[in-house]
Amino acid sequence: MKVKDILEKKGNRVITVEKGSSVLDAMSIFSANRVGSLLVVDKANNILGIIGGRDVLMAVVNQLEEIKTLTVDKIMTTDLIVGTPDDYVNDIMNIMTENRIRHIPIMEGKDLKGLVSIGDVVKSQLKETHVENKYLKDYIADKYPG
Repeated sequence: MKVKDILEKKGNRVITVEKGSSVLDAMSIFSANRVGSLLVVDKANNILGIIGGRDVLMAVVNQLEEIKTLTVDKIMTTDLIVGTPDDYVNDIMNIMTENRIRHIPIMEGKDLKGLVSIGDVVKSQLKETHVENKYLKDYIADKYPG
């Protein structure tokens, strides 16, 4: 299974936040959209980084005094790991595990195609395993009836 198969089912909607937005505004966007990460963009919609719940938590712990005025560009991750629609889901899962990340933007050239979460990856793997299991059971039942 490839990443594009996940995106076909999930869609390509990605929630973003502008780099000058406050961390508190970002928290509201997280909550309103029930997402675990936001891509940080500039006014021209160029991707500059990503901010996740862990980034916000660390900002609260380490910069509590400034949290009301702190902007997302001060706490975002800028060294992005990205995938492509043609990447295999197993490869994306390995990258996420090795790098301890939960979200990967999916790019095709300079075009954003979507965002894949670890939940999306696990869900796709479970479905693939379920289908494979069903085919094996059907094969065995046909091969060795009754």
